[in-house]
Amino acid sequence: MTLNTYSSKLVENAVGELSKLPGIGRKTALRLALYLLKEDKIESEMLGEAIIKMRSEVKFCKICHNISDDDVCNICSNPKRDTTVICVVEDIRDVMAIENTSQYNGLYHVLGGIISPMDGIGPNDLSIGKLVERLEQETVHEVILALSATIEGDTTGFYIYKQIRKFPVVVSTIARGVAIGDELEYADEITLGRSIINRLPYENSVKP
Repeated sequence: MTLNTYSSKLVENAVGELSKLPGIGRKTALRLALYLLKEDKIESEMLGEAIIKMRSEVKFCKICHNISDDDVCNICSNPKRDTTVICVVEDIRDVMAIENTSQYNGLYHVLGGIISPMDGIGPNDLSIGKLVERLEQETVHEVILALSATIEGDTTGFYIYKQIRKFPVVVSTIARGVAIGDELEYADEITLGRSIINRLPYENSVKP
């Protein structure tokens, strides 16, 4: 559908904004806009208010950089979690994926991405320095590198390993139950859970 076929500029604008969302094409955006248009007004208002409140009030945990309603997320503040183990992940979606497995009870460290020179992302653009600070200040026995099985993920893992191997911690990586080239968030819960449980010493995963 081309822009000049819309009979309402307001609907056209709504479709334009919705279609900017990941995975939402213009046809899906139009379907969503028309759905909201025919629903009770309060439904649309609640959606709008929820998005605005999320955008303005959601914080990033000052310890692990996970999303949170408070300065410290409910994982870092949970006294039942094992504070001696830190699982390093690319982004917040990976935290959610691992939590869904119910196979991990330690803490996390969210990098905010992975090293990707093609995209202009270097080590200084990630929270690797904050991870080093945590190891200097906290009692940590193990760091799990739970990064995607891609070239960028492996590069990031190796860089982190070089930065933290001076500390008296075990550095491990998730088992390759996750297929090479796969993003962590798309792995099924059983496979991802087994990969966490059967993690290996990082040195074993590095090719000479």
